[in-house]
Amino acid sequence: MHHPIALVTGATSGIGKATAKLLASKNAMVIISGRRVPEGNQLVEEILAAGGQAQFIRCDVSDEEAVRSLIDNVVAEHGRIDWLAHCAAVSLEAKLFADADTAVFKTMVDINLMGTYYVMKYAIRQMLQQDSGAIVNISSIAGLKGSPLFGPYAATKFGVIGMSKSAALEYAARNIRINVVAPGGVRTELLEGLFALGQFDEAAVAAMHPVKRIGEPLEIAQGIAWLLSDESLFVTGHVLSIDGGLQAL
Repeated sequence: MHHPIALVTGATSGIGKATAKLLASKNAMVIISGRRVPEGNQLVEEILAAGGQAQFIRCDVSDEEAVRSLIDNVVAEHGRIDWLAHCAAVSLEAKLFADADTAVFKTMVDINLMGTYYVMKYAIRQMLQQDSGAIVNISSIAGLKGSPLFGPYAATKFGVIGMSKSAALEYAARNIRINVVAPGGVRTELLEGLFALGQFDEAAVAAMHPVKRIGEPLEIAQGIAWLLSDESLFVTGHVLSIDGGLQAL
């Protein structure tokens, strides 16, 4: 088989970065996408140094034209997109619902929800042309359960699941699989940013999880890689919780 052509959005940090490195180690040609150019170029260097194949294309997923261009560029250069791991997302505040900032909510909708819509839309159009493909979107424990202080973020992450399941049903007979990973607390810049707001710390978040620790980005990436791989060919429209037992509470 040819090298799978894998596109990873939000790949300059956290889960996206771990996923890009893991897919590269599994023989994929990885197109790394994100907003931060130095971090993207650095990750390409790391993957190349480890013997993998990668390139960086800057993209802000909240910009539909930028997303269209990203997909066009990947296809122009590589001919196809076999795997899409859509990891770009933000969580920008922790506030009671009535105190939440409207502009911040709209920014999260633009990135987390509209970004997922744009990336899926243009990737699916290409996957229909090639009669195959696998997509994994990232939701959250906050996309499955009520999440105090994170109502607007939760709204976007519930939305990711609704879009993913609906599209999975639409394209199931077209050999395009669409699944979701729902992480719990994971050691990423996103979580560190929330710690920096000062309302909770790692010990408190670890204690919330039945396994009494937070996750590592690689633990999420391994689930993403399985859902993209041919080991999961009978799996579509599924939400895989990787959360140390949180969803079972």
